[in-house]
Amino acid sequence: MRQSVQELMTIYQGSLFAAAFNICKNAQDAEDVVQDTFVRYYTIKKEFDSEQHIRAWLIRVAINRAKNVNHTFWRQNRVSLEEYMETLPFATPEASDLFEAVMKLPEKYRIVTHLFYYEDYAVREIAHILKLSESNVKVRLSRARKLLKEALKEDWDDDE
Repeated sequence: MRQSVQELMTIYQGSLFAAAFNICKNAQDAEDVVQDTFVRYYTIKKEFDSEQHIRAWLIRVAINRAKNVNHTFWRQNRVSLEEYMETLPFATPEASDLFEAVMKLPEKYRIVTHLFYYEDYAVREIAHILKLSESNVKVRLSRARKLLKEALKEDWDDDE
């Protein structure tokens, strides 16, 4: 099964950008990752089993590219998370606090949290995408929740 790049861009561009941004923490790098991901799809001569297979493949490629971007020399000259946070529109201050807390998680927890909560992947699908065991994904999600709870509780306690 193959779909046109234009169709896939319409459907998955936002999701891929969000996944890449979760790792890169930089909009320009995330845009480059998304573009590279679609170029890779266009140039590869792979047949996919289903639309879910294509989606999982795209997310896996985007995650790997984003990790590669993090290890480049140019990453030293990026915009800080705080500066970027000022440019994002949030519906409520709580949404902003939650986003900031998620972005401060260690990468291994941030990725599974993003895939589970923002991309609506099941634990089994995340395990397949990240090449981890299902129990490892569950442990990472549990630890991420605990870290988020502690971070957000501190913020709320500070407000009192």
